[in-house]
Amino acid sequence: MLALLLAAAFAFTAEDASIAYSTAARLVAKHTPRDAGTRRAHMAADYLADAAGAAGASVRKDRFSAKTPKGVRDFVNLYAEFPVDPNGPWTIVLSHYDTKPGVKCPGANDGASTSGILVALARRLASCREGRGNVMLVWTDGEECMEAYLENDGFWGSMRAAQMVKETGRRVAGVVCIDMIGDRDLGISIPKNSTPSLAQLALKAAGHAGVADKVSLSPLLVKDDHVAFLNAGFPAIDLIDFEFGSEPGLNDYWHTEKDTMDKLSRKSLEQSGRLVAELIKLLSGF
Repeated sequence: MLALLLAAAFAFTAEDASIAYSTAARLVAKHTPRDAGTRRAHMAADYLADAAGAAGASVRKDRFSAKTPKGVRDFVNLYAEFPVDPNGPWTIVLSHYDTKPGVKCPGANDGASTSGILVALARRLASCREGRGNVMLVWTDGEECMEAYLENDGFWGSMRAAQMVKETGRRVAGVVCIDMIGDRDLGISIPKNSTPSLAQLALKAAGHAGVADKVSLSPLLVKDDHVAFLNAGFPAIDLIDFEFGSEPGLNDYWHTEKDTMDKLSRKSLEQSGRLVAELIKLLSGF
């Protein structure tokens, strides 16, 4: 009975969605642009670390340098860990927070929305410290490429995070990348290059969360932060809404100045948050 009560206590609510929204709104208002490897991105990392810390999480900053088409740049990843069993598997949920370089993109949906969801999840995980598996939240820097998604251009933060997790030797139940899922017109897809067993588990989680009509499998291959973990040998999935535009089927707000807070909704953030929370529960053995 206690385990059931604890499992029920870990749920993403309308209040959590409001926290995610306000976190994203402040990130956009105070830290736009936040192009990877810049001072403004470092300030954005400080803000998110403070927000997650205020929510009850212990946040670690990982500062690292990497080669880019613009020379060597300094990046910052953030980690919040919620361990229960030192020998148990880990569920990793990640979102990037940087914006597309050179276009003054606010990144309200593309980066801020999901970074806000992680802050709200940190609050929930910090207050529910029993009856669950090990969970790690990661805010990555440097997801966006500077010129084109080729070698040494983009995904610096996720490659660094995947390498660090591999070096620890930790067992990983699954890696969940969330991206662009605060869109007012929500339609979450699971790209083909996601681990099939995790894709099926995500569909099951969608049913538990009451959002089955919002989640579907996609035949597309998508380059996103989950790929670095796949390449490192971990099971990984991408939850992304890649129709972010002025009409159905379009993506014309993506990487533009139109990616603003009015394109988001608390309802979409709540639906996405519920999905991720249910997936965490399934992966973590609630």
